[in-house]
Amino acid sequence: MRVREITLFPLRIKLIEPFVISLGPLTHAENLFVRIRTDTGMEGWGEASPFPTIHGETLDGALAIGRFLGRLLLGSPINNHSVITTTLNRAIHGNYAIKSAFDMALHDLAAQESQQPLYRYLGGTENRALLTDYTVSLGSSEEMAAAARKIVDLGFSVVKVKLGRGAEEDIRRMEAISAVVGRDIPLRIDANQGWTFEEAVVALSGMERFNIQHCEAPIDRSEWTQLPALRRKTSIPLMADESCWTDGDARRLCAIDAVDRINIKLSKSGGLYTAGRIVAGTTLPLQVGGFLESRLGFSAAAHFALSDPRITFYDFDTPLMFSEDPVEGGIIYGEGGSVRVPETPGLGARLRPEYQLPSRSQNIIQ
Repeated sequence: MRVREITLFPLRIKLIEPFVISLGPLTHAENLFVRIRTDTGMEGWGEASPFPTIHGETLDGALAIGRFLGRLLLGSPINNHSVITTTLNRAIHGNYAIKSAFDMALHDLAAQESQQPLYRYLGGTENRALLTDYTVSLGSSEEMAAAARKIVDLGFSVVKVKLGRGAEEDIRRMEAISAVVGRDIPLRIDANQGWTFEEAVVALSGMERFNIQHCEAPIDRSEWTQLPALRRKTSIPLMADESCWTDGDARRLCAIDAVDRINIKLSKSGGLYTAGRIVAGTTLPLQVGGFLESRLGFSAAAHFALSDPRITFYDFDTPLMFSEDPVEGGIIYGEGGSVRVPETPGLGARLRPEYQLPSRSQNIIQ
């Protein structure tokens, strides 16, 4: 089975309310959906979530690079993942978001061809419920505490908190949040590189009294060699995110004992193939998260999370922030933040028909 046609669908979907992180506010998910059709008539789906302040990619840029890379895939077999990853990486450096969309769609097709759900195709054995956190975006201490209380009242058992704007103020934010949710609710914090090394030491020292599972991306990714020193100064486990994109990054971080855990995102690694290499190349506990993907992209993330027992942390909340749902099939959210993948062959998710109308995209590669 080989690639015959590729169609690119750029979508801009408003969030229910602005999502604020240390790198700035976000009001829309600007994602690129990919449909690959084969010479046998089957189709697979993928999604790119370019994040300008992290990827250095935009929706328009992903669309342009998608046209360029898509032409290279025409005629390719759908299940030669290592060769295709090498081909895309040799063609252009970086641009991992759009590469992940192609990789995702090809894995969807390969799993369909094997008549297995994607998680089984990836080596998983059990379709169990995964418990996602839900994220509090940056704001005043009072606003963030109220948001955290609402999340707990909705039944979520883990709260993630965006920080990274001043160590002392971040400590006060966490104090307010901890007071309203109580000691029994675990908290995850994510500075999105917002602290300097000195600020991170102050912030983490001041937060050790709270029930914090881990801290993501405490300092700028270019300062990754300082992570071992920071790790020695806190009892809060450190998690690599923006400093770990590929399996090569994971090896470098592990070689210097820089972090306690790694956060894998498909739009950051370039897709499922490289994400799998990260898992295979480390013994650290792992989280699977994402950027602003819809339920389609997070369906792939959830299938991937079921592929290895060392993936024990899940951050699948952003589709719940969308003002509209463009996806048919895919993951289902249940009580308490539970997430389940479909048992159908492949990814089990696609764009709804009304989002596939010709007026939505003329970006056909064939």
